Amino acid sequence: MMKHTGSCFCGAVEVQVTGAPEGMGYCHCHSCRSWSGGPVNAFTLWKPEAVRITAGAQHVATFEKTPMSQRKYCAECGGHLMTNHPTLGLVDVFAAILPTLPFTPGVHVNYAETVLPMRDGLPKLKDFPAELGGSGEMIAE
Repeated sequence: MMKHTGSCFCGAVEVQVTGAPEGMGYCHCHSCRSWSGGPVNAFTLWKPEAVRITAGAQHVATFEKTPMSQRKYCAECGGHLMTNHPTLGLVDVFAAILPTLPFTPGVHVNYAETVLPMRDGLPKLKDFPAELGGSGEMIAE
């Protein structure tokens, strides 16, 4: 079974994922943009049991703006690690902290909020897939 290890900016916290992600893509929502400091967030979604903090758990802090997103970061350097989505039963481990995981995005979510239009041929969802509580509505490139 494949394992990928990543860390925060300073290296105090180490995160390991096992197996294959449930999905990968880009989120364009205002919250992800504000949190990441970028125009999009590259996400990798995992079942909670596939994600482990293998070092530095004492340095992990959480910010919860809404019940849908528990954002985890290193209290030492502020480096972002992951976002637990308890209502979805998934954890978004930020693609940028998993250097050995080949990032193969399959979808854009919350594309109605984009500030960086991307013409890459991938499906563009207005919000979330219907099976995750969204409308499932597509937006043209």
